[in-house]
Amino acid sequence: MPYIDDELQNRWFDFAGNTVISTNHQIRLTSTRQSQLGYLWSRLPLIGDNFEVEFEFKVDGSHGHLYGDGFAMWLTKQRMIPGPVFGSTEKFEGLGIFFDTYDNERAHRHTFPYVMAMLNDGTKLYNTGKDGSDNELAGCEADFRSKGFPTRARFTYHKGNFIELYLLWKAEDEWSFCFKKHDIVLPEQIYLGFSAHTGEVTDNHDIISVVTRTIPPAAKESAPKPEKVKKSSSSGGILSILFKMILAGALVGALLAGYRYYDQKSRVKRF
Repeated sequence: MPYIDDELQNRWFDFAGNTVISTNHQIRLTSTRQSQLGYLWSRLPLIGDNFEVEFEFKVDGSHGHLYGDGFAMWLTKQRMIPGPVFGSTEKFEGLGIFFDTYDNERAHRHTFPYVMAMLNDGTKLYNTGKDGSDNELAGCEADFRSKGFPTRARFTYHKGNFIELYLLWKAEDEWSFCFKKHDIVLPEQIYLGFSAHTGEVTDNHDIISVVTRTIPPAAKESAPKPEKVKKSSSSGGILSILFKMILAGALVGALLAGYRYYDQKSRVKRF
C-alpha cells in the first residue's frame, strides 16, 4: 500500500486490462462483471537460484453458487501477454499456478476450488475444457474462496531441486501443504505475474500484497520413488478358478461314486 505513486504507477509492477487499483485496499484484477481480464506483472525479472514468493489474495463475489473463473500466478519468460488461460497467454515458458474456482469438465475426481501447477516449454496447451488436467504437474483441493480472514500462498523454488507450495485457507495462521515436485528447473530469466479473467460467471480477484525474497539453498533431495504396484495376472486368476472348479467337480464325482458303490453293496447283502 498504497500500490501507486503520484503518477498513478507502481515502482515494481505494471498492470493493465480491467485491473482496478483501490489505493488502500487491494489490486483488483477483475470485478464481478462478465468478460473481464486483468493482470499484474513485475517490471524486473526474478534473480537467484533459490527464492520464495508469498502473497495475500482474496477471491469472492455475490452470485451464490455461480462464480468463476479464478486467477493465476506466473513465473515465466513472457510478461503482459493477454490470453485465454486465466487472462494470460497459453504459450508460456515457465510455471503457471492456477487457482481455479470453476469446474468446466464436471468429471474430475477432486472438488473445486482447485490449485494446479503446470510446467510449460512453450509447446503445451492448457485445455480449458478439461481444466488443464492433461498437463497437470501437481495440485490440491483448497477452498480459499470467500473466507473471513486473509488467504495466502507461499511458493518456494530451489533450482534443480524442488518446488513447493503451501496455502493458508483453512484457518487464520494455519498453513496447509499443497504440493512438492522435484527436479524442476525454470527458465533463467523469469517474471512474476498475476492474472485473472471472468466469462459468463464472475468474481472479484484481488491481490493484497506480494513479497519475494532470496533464500538459502536447500539440501539436494531425490524424488520419491513411485510405489510398485503388484501386477495381477488375469490369466493366472482364470486358471486358478478353473482348477478349483475341476477339483470341486472331482470331489463331488468321488462322493457320488462312493455312494453308488455303498448302495449296490447294501442291496447285494439284502438279496
